[in-house]
Amino acid sequence: MTAIETAMEKLTSQIGTEIGVSNWITVDQAMINAFAEVTHDDQWIHIDPERAAKETPFGGSIAHGFLSLSLASRFAYDCFETEPGQVMGINYGFNKLRFLTPVKAGSRLRGRFTLNSVDQRSPSQILRETGLTVEIEGSDRPALIADWLGMIVFDTES
Repeated sequence: MTAIETAMEKLTSQIGTEIGVSNWITVDQAMINAFAEVTHDDQWIHIDPERAAKETPFGGSIAHGFLSLSLASRFAYDCFETEPGQVMGINYGFNKLRFLTPVKAGSRLRGRFTLNSVDQRSPSQILRETGLTVEIEGSDRPALIADWLGMIVFDTES
């Protein structure tokens, strides 16, 4: 059996199950400011905690939705194994993405992953759709939910 066949068998058996839960990451004001700088998104609700405390219902600044989403890669490192024969994983996009709850500066986030589906796209590629929930510590509502697509690429010699 080839590496991709073995991976398909394993992954197919995991459809509908939780793959993993990442470690917590603190999203502090320094991280928010750095994200604002690199993305040129310096809206005051993110970078001016005093004004955000006075003029928003959040009690202070909030993280960019895309900052919370960008942590998905870090969360995935905590949860996904490299399959035997896999040479890389490629972000392929999203089928669904919803930002549900603002992330206040100082909050801790983690990712929870469930395998939704797998599809062998070629002799060297498996497309994996994973349900991602980014949880906020102490909150009943997640920061975001997404159906995340990732392409698993295999060495065809395996």
